[in-house]
Amino acid sequence: MRALAIAATGMSAQQLNLEVIANNIANLNTTGFKGARAEFTDLLYQAERQSGVPNQAGQEAIPEGAMLGLGVRAAAIRNLHRQGSLANTGNQLDLAVNGRGYFQITNPNGEINYTRAGAFNKNAAGQLVTLEGYLVDPAILIPNNTTELTVNQSGQVFAKVDGQVALQQLGQITLANFANEAGLEPLGNGLYRETPASGQPVVGNPGDVSYGKLQQGYLEGSNVDPVKEITSLITAQRSFEMNSKVIQAADEMAGTVSKGIR
Repeated sequence: MRALAIAATGMSAQQLNLEVIANNIANLNTTGFKGARAEFTDLLYQAERQSGVPNQAGQEAIPEGAMLGLGVRAAAIRNLHRQGSLANTGNQLDLAVNGRGYFQITNPNGEINYTRAGAFNKNAAGQLVTLEGYLVDPAILIPNNTTELTVNQSGQVFAKVDGQVALQQLGQITLANFANEAGLEPLGNGLYRETPASGQPVVGNPGDVSYGKLQQGYLEGSNVDPVKEITSLITAQRSFEMNSKVIQAADEMAGTVSKGIR
């Protein structure tokens, strides 16, 4: 019976939905994490009776047909690039973007990736790096005798060097924007990669038009809303149960038909 196959697609869809929700909940406390949402679309339709065709020659065309849907399939897992809440850490190397924009990171292959996770550190050479040791781009070199580091809202980096009165400007942190943020490819470790769907990055300074401002001593938290996720979890569970009941009913009907034939 077709009902078995149709309901099976529904169960598979809700299984995927559940996995997306589980990943969101697992990353409730992940810095810079952007939650996702599973999107679905209906499958093919089979024409039981075609609309607009007369039953017999000389008759009027029937106004409505009978189109039977054959189930559901996953259309996309949409990353929701909403602003996360900012938490004060007091660490002068922690940076948060308040608004649009992504930090640019150079991975070990020399490729530029993008992140919202601004939990930075410095390596043995004094370069500003991510927790995985990837270099921030443009490069920021912090002198060894720096006593205080200041990053203003426009991304300018200043250092107070031991023995000097005037602040020393070390460089400029820039941000990248994309026409379609949802098209970025998530790589793990809080990193994203440019894709044809996202469009090419448009680089600018923090605080410029359409770019967020930097907040030193803050980190952007996950944008996952636990209440909404729990609600979605319950809805997915109920949908899964309803599809399983359809399979059970279809199986019972098939069994009844088989007994009647025998």
